[in-house]
Amino acid sequence: MSTLTLPQLDQVAPAYERDGYVIVRNVVSCELMREAEQHVHATIARHPGVAFDKLHQMPFYREDPFYLRLIRQPQLLDIAAQSLGPDLALFATGYIIKSPGSSMAVLWHQDGSYWPLEPMEVCTLWLAITESKVFNGCMRVIPGTQHLDLQALKERKDKESLLGTSMDESLVDKSKAVDLELDPGDVSMHHPNVIHGSNANQSPTHWRLNLVIRVIASSTKITDPNWPGVFHLRGQRRPDVNRYLPEPA
Repeated sequence: MSTLTLPQLDQVAPAYERDGYVIVRNVVSCELMREAEQHVHATIARHPGVAFDKLHQMPFYREDPFYLRLIRQPQLLDIAAQSLGPDLALFATGYIIKSPGSSMAVLWHQDGSYWPLEPMEVCTLWLAITESKVFNGCMRVIPGTQHLDLQALKERKDKESLLGTSMDESLVDKSKAVDLELDPGDVSMHHPNVIHGSNANQSPTHWRLNLVIRVIASSTKITDPNWPGVFHLRGQRRPDVNRYLPEPA
């Protein structure tokens, strides 16, 4: 497993290129993670009609400044820059919430199959707000599969799942799956082509809370004309490529 610490940032890119993912420990302070945990539950309380598992699909981050304050931690952007270079924009973000004993699995997929990006210069930072372990449904990856072309998605009605779709599972060697176990403040970064998923939260008491951060190189174009825009994170803006959103009040 590719597991590093912030002083080892120079080793992030080689590990990421080799395995399609990397874990960096102790990136964000536990104090800020406790604040984020409170923010998750406040968000849940403000939107009682939205299922926990669906909250990540809601664009709350466009109006709530807390998300950007968290995402713009320099150490988070330093990690993304190892993959994408110095000019960064926020494509999308949101909390992924697995409540105790009632969440759904995420079937095997590649993130890039869902995204209207050209070129596919994007990475996902997965920030653990609470511990993310096998018992509460941590992410699982198939190392090395970032070299596989993006696959078509298939609707899945045979299994209840968060996304309702998956890739062709005959392409997935589950014997090679690695569990990405994280503590609060740890971050994993994964490639848009790497195969990954997660099991349901089997714990009767422990939430699994994380912030998923989709970062693109500023030169990557969002090809969906209905996409509202991106937030500037670092480096050069490219308004000739994408529309930039105003900062939330």
